[in-house]
Amino acid sequence: MFRKKHNSHGNQEHDANDKEQKIKELRVAIGPLSGSSLTFCTDAYLRRYLEARNWNVEKSKKMLEETLKWRSTYKPEEIRWHEVATESETGKLYRANFHDREGRTVIVMRPAKQNTSSHDNQLRHLVYVLENAILSLPEDQEQMVCLIDFTGWSLSNSPIKTARETANILQCHYPERLAVGFLYNPPRIFETFWKVVKYFLDPKTFLKAKFIYPKNKESMELMRKHFDLDVLPVEFGGRNQVQYNHEEFSKMMIAEDTITASFWSLEEKTPQPEVAS
Repeated sequence: MFRKKHNSHGNQEHDANDKEQKIKELRVAIGPLSGSSLTFCTDAYLRRYLEARNWNVEKSKKMLEETLKWRSTYKPEEIRWHEVATESETGKLYRANFHDREGRTVIVMRPAKQNTSSHDNQLRHLVYVLENAILSLPEDQEQMVCLIDFTGWSLSNSPIKTARETANILQCHYPERLAVGFLYNPPRIFETFWKVVKYFLDPKTFLKAKFIYPKNKESMELMRKHFDLDVLPVEFGGRNQVQYNHEEFSKMMIAEDTITASFWSLEEKTPQPEVAS
């Protein structure tokens, strides 16, 4: 019995060492980096790309290179609040001021609150929120939770093109960032939409989608398992009467833009006073 336990521990150490070796192999494979790409490619990031491709170094390398190419042209770290603020006026997408029971950052989506028609601007807003949410993650967390309220939703709120590109951005450029996505109160017509959208999702992402129906005790129990009802908003079955306040949220985002710029070294550093000799 003790020998089996020892072997299990040894296997775990072997797996951990093997994964560390693959991280090193991936770093060598992608070659020298500079600027924001160097800042982006921490061991933790490389690990997520390897995880997304089942620790296949070659497939992970291809995926990571595509992301680095995308980031070099899209420049997500340079998007600022004033560029996307209009998209957020109705509170259709924002970072919540509460966490789940594991302390993970929560992103709230309310597609029925759609207030614009520009596909490109909507995606830019999504990327901004993702980048901000990642920098806001607690030090011991790497993943986020997504709460999507489908109350009042209709097919006109979510064009297939936008849904497909949203899935592509999340899966290809932010792998292993989503812990779970709760699809709350989807109307019956959503079933038709989902039959199309699910083909855009890789198997791992598909399994992270949890349908929550307010009148179903079992699905609501899942919400209680993940959230303290005192912090969960009423529209998701909780007791918190909090409402999205665009003016207050804007102030917070403007302040956090400075933190983002500092993280990516995109702002001029304040000159330090010379020390007298």
